[in-house]
Amino acid sequence: MREEGGKRIKYIVVTGGVMSGLGKGITAASIGRILKDKGYEVVPIKIDPYINIDAGTMNPFQHGEVFVLKDGTEVDLDLGHYERFVDVELGREHNITTGVIYLSVIDKERHGEYLGQTVQIIPHITNEIKERIRSVAARSGADICIVEIGGTVGDIESMPFLEAVRQMRGEEHPDDFLLVHVTLVPTTLSGEQKTKPTQHSVKELRELGLQPDVIVCRCKERLREETKAKIAMFCNVEKEAVISAPDTDDIYKVPLLLDEEGISAYIMLRLRLLPRKHDTSWRVMVERAEHADKKVRIAIVGKYTKLEDSYISIKEALKHAAMSLGCRVEPVWVEAEDLEVLSDEKLANFFEDAEVQGILVPGGFGVRGAAGKMKAMKYARERKIPFLGLCFGFQLAVIEFARNVLGLKDASSSELDAETPHPVVTLLPEQRDVKNLGGTMRLGDYKITIKENTLAERIYERREVYERHRHRYEVNPEYIELLEQAGLIFSGSCDGRMEILELPQNGEEGHPFFFATQFHPEFKSRPGRPSPPFKAFLKAALSLTAGDCAASEE
Repeated sequence: MREEGGKRIKYIVVTGGVMSGLGKGITAASIGRILKDKGYEVVPIKIDPYINIDAGTMNPFQHGEVFVLKDGTEVDLDLGHYERFVDVELGREHNITTGVIYLSVIDKERHGEYLGQTVQIIPHITNEIKERIRSVAARSGADICIVEIGGTVGDIESMPFLEAVRQMRGEEHPDDFLLVHVTLVPTTLSGEQKTKPTQHSVKELRELGLQPDVIVCRCKERLREETKAKIAMFCNVEKEAVISAPDTDDIYKVPLLLDEEGISAYIMLRLRLLPRKHDTSWRVMVERAEHADKKVRIAIVGKYTKLEDSYISIKEALKHAAMSLGCRVEPVWVEAEDLEVLSDEKLANFFEDAEVQGILVPGGFGVRGAAGKMKAMKYARERKIPFLGLCFGFQLAVIEFARNVLGLKDASSSELDAETPHPVVTLLPEQRDVKNLGGTMRLGDYKITIKENTLAERIYERREVYERHRHRYEVNPEYIELLEQAGLIFSGSCDGRMEILELPQNGEEGHPFFFATQFHPEFKSRPGRPSPPFKAFLKAALSLTAGDCAASEE
């Protein structure tokens, strides 16, 4: 039995089998939410078996969204789920990759810390893994550490981490360690629930010396009692430890579904925990959202729309804002490249036929789709459709305005056109000599100072805010005065860098809502605390058809 910092910490390890993408991250986040509602402090850790140091250089088509933590660490999207579900702010130490572990061990070997030993997977790699998990748990001051191991059981990349977990299980007190295994229970066309994939997955786990305590079964519908009994018998767990995780239309229902299945009662029994409180705010929030009667259609014009996980934080931020306004968001996914071939008339018909009440342009990199995004911005600006631009969307809004209002037809970004005579968006000075791509952007929390009497001030209701960043380019200081003279308002800045832009709302030429940010407000949005720009954007979109927004505020 170990005590970290004089306090016994309990560990819940979440693994997965059969196939990737089953929802280990949502399961781990949901368990964290359940335990938090019982009054316990929870710290999550995500283990990613890939050799990359972080997720920063990964293609969104392959890996989904890159989530940015407050300290600027670029991580897997599951850490976004942790932050939203458990309402915590995480840092670099909460994401462990194979690359981080091996780099640390090799560095120690080069400095002679192993005193001439032959450096091996066991014990050196596994010890490094265990040490990092325990040190993060101890420094957090939490009661329970939830560790998700990415990939699936049987992957060669996961082996050192599963071996480290096997060792930890033997080193911790039996009451302080629990293994949750997430598997798939498919349903045949005839409606039969098949348990064989789960049996094989658990068999592979047991061959590695690990016996699951709880099996969470992803399934189309709740498991039948006979299916649970069969899994329990063949996988050597109690029937109460076989938990249904059926498909749902809202991930925020998952903690409630798992709780109804008895997972919290079973975990607390096995870990010998007693409820400290009974917080029902999550249930109230989900039920309110389910009964929302108003709808708002938002066009999301991006370049990775065929994989919606690329914009998962934006989807969730829209959902959070909708919850607070008593409405539902219907996202209309628009591939930016598809707009490039449309005439102005056909583009207008496209948006009118889609009945969108707002247009959002998210972040991204590179020239592909940029022209289509700017066509959507021009339409939103001229037709006075509520618009929200994020990061690259902020930069493109500057370019579109420079071209079509200021009259600089060749205006561009030095990223999109290195030869442009009017680089209204240019590379950050500190980026000009950067050779390595990983972890070198302007990343993480920065303080934004907001101008008085602006839309930004009304949205945030304060003059200073902290938001998360991920970019290499900025508005060229040489063009700021020209842009402002033409009517563009830069209402937020950080150390001389433009961070927020807006159009005037008053007068004949006023726009109901045209707002863009260099930062990513979606990363700090929470179900109970929606991002102010997203909430203001949806409120404006609702008022587009409702005359005066009749949304019920909290």
